[in-house]
Amino acid sequence: MRLTISLLLMFLALPLLAATQEIDPELREELKQAFADSSSFEDRFAAEVWLTDMSGRIKRYVDSDRERIEILRTVHAEAERVELPPALLLGVIHTESRFNRFAVSVVGAQGLMQIMPFWKKEIGRNDDNLTNIKTNLRYGATILKHYLKRSKGNLTEALARYNGSYGKVWYPEKVYRSQRRYED
Repeated sequence: MRLTISLLLMFLALPLLAATQEIDPELREELKQAFADSSSFEDRFAAEVWLTDMSGRIKRYVDSDRERIEILRTVHAEAERVELPPALLLGVIHTESRFNRFAVSVVGAQGLMQIMPFWKKEIGRNDDNLTNIKTNLRYGATILKHYLKRSKGNLTEALARYNGSYGKVWYPEKVYRSQRRYED
């Protein structure tokens, strides 16, 4: 309830903030389109509230307004597609890459959800770009959902499999801590 009231007050204050800052017309249109395309949301208002709230939470990691909105819209759509909470995917992204879509690990995992390049060959999509937001999140969400099914719904086990640390709990615990940052 407190979050809803805070968000409502924030929306009421937006016209005052806009009056003091120069607004990029192209960005305005892109944001309107992002909010209008609420296919994975119950309605446009829910999209605006969630995207605005989460955008503020990840702003320190992603400077670009456009990139933040693209990440968040894609996270929400992929989470709905695989029937996982968006906060979980955001927690994995936070843990894996701190929202750096160009991140590369010491073992070669790439992008927001740190996907191993061998997956591209495994599924016959050698030309996929794992630093592409939509591509990376499609792989990551699908892989995580697969491991959740394989683990018979045990999320801790699924997260350990996702990270390659099966049998250990340090990684799932890290994701859970990060996930809490993105829950309502």
